[in-house]
Amino acid sequence: MSERSGYQHGVPCWVDTWQADPATAVPFYESVFGWEAQVPPAGEGPRYVMFQLDGADVAGLGSPPPDRTGPAWTTYVWVDDVDEAVAGATAAGGSAVREPFDSLEGGRMAIVADPAGATVALWHPGAHRGAERVNEPSAYAMSMLVTPDPERAAAFYGAAFGWTTEAFGPATMFRLPGYVGGEPSQPVSREVVATMMPSDGDARWTVDFWIADADAAARAATERGGRVLDGPSDAPPFRSAVLADPAGADFSVSQLVTPPS
Repeated sequence: MSERSGYQHGVPCWVDTWQADPATAVPFYESVFGWEAQVPPAGEGPRYVMFQLDGADVAGLGSPPPDRTGPAWTTYVWVDDVDEAVAGATAAGGSAVREPFDSLEGGRMAIVADPAGATVALWHPGAHRGAERVNEPSAYAMSMLVTPDPERAAAFYGAAFGWTTEAFGPATMFRLPGYVGGEPSQPVSREVVATMMPSDGDARWTVDFWIADADAAARAATERGGRVLDGPSDAPPFRSAVLADPAGADFSVSQLVTPPS
């Protein structure tokens, strides 16, 4: 189990999805992950559901979704100063999709796009300080960038967040030098904060959650109106699947089946 009470500049720290039909989406995710939804009272304006695992915040779901986006999962990167981070991202060749604004519980955030168009949220926390449990079954594990231009992406994220890159088979590991995250037993450096894969399609960020049973998660997804897009299949040390919720937001689940030696 990996508990967190905060993160450092340049580290992905939170994920959420914005949905037009939370009455369908919330029970879907509760069924797939065993999460407990903390649903706010009905009222005017956006509503935000905190998903919890044994009382700890692990992910969020908001409604209604912004007009500019379809259903998707968003990755949030912790930054010391949102305004400065936006300026740095634009200087590195990205663009501001949404300028800095005050967010939930005293935080401040913005949304930027990298040069290929993949979007990521920049967030400086208030009372809420990101995912409180990670790298365990039913918790967030890692975000992956799929992009047609890995070389340009490496330069952008290096300038924006200080990330360096390292080849790892067909993938590229993004590392934040000096960061100690992850788990001691994981098969890659604990400096790794994200991954990247080349793609012929549009650039986008995806999210992965660890899961106790990938096959059970796939069954739960289809029973609750979602779809299995790929797998479950074995890619040691994991058994993984790509799933989509009823609105079409996709995510992956990974079951650790072969502990690293």
